[in-house]
Amino acid sequence: LSSKQKLHRHLADANFVVYPKNLTLIGLKHERVLEVWTKKDNKYIHITTYPFTAFSGILGPKFKEGDRQIPEGIYGISYLNPKSKFHLSMRVTYPNDFDKKMAKKENRTNLGGDIMIHGSNRTIGCIPIGDDKIEELYFLSQQVGIKNIKVILAPVDFRKINVKIKQNNKYPWLNDLYKEIKEEMKPFTSK
Repeated sequence: LSSKQKLHRHLADANFVVYPKNLTLIGLKHERVLEVWTKKDNKYIHITTYPFTAFSGILGPKFKEGDRQIPEGIYGISYLNPKSKFHLSMRVTYPNDFDKKMAKKENRTNLGGDIMIHGSNRTIGCIPIGDDKIEELYFLSQQVGIKNIKVILAPVDFRKINVKIKQNNKYPWLNDLYKEIKEEMKPFTSK
């Protein structure tokens, strides 16, 4: 089956005869999966899940260029790159306002950028899902429109796991960030 045919099967399984009007991509670092969801008639519908084909870094947010970290937070997609060296790629809007604000507070500069969801099976801080899967997601994203895509990147699946952060943490804002991510993920439950 072609990537387009596989995508159509995922959509049909989720009861779509037309393309969805929005997407939420939930990247779970510990579980190493990217979930694809949409909202229709006030219900959240799971379309499919793509396993990461590689992983770098550790659990925890991205702090600077070259730290090999996948960011954590609420993002969008800024552009689709058909000429990616990783087959196809979708650029995540890291750093967001929260990332910039915390970096400024802590006098951190050079936060990095160019965080992608892409094909292939290697990475240094991006989310690779393999060439066939990125073809599906890229095509779907073109149909939906990048302004209608939300990306939630979390250290763990907060719907199943709680993360306790020690009080003496160097980054006191982590609790607030994780609370926000947890809230954003709450509606996405019925797989």
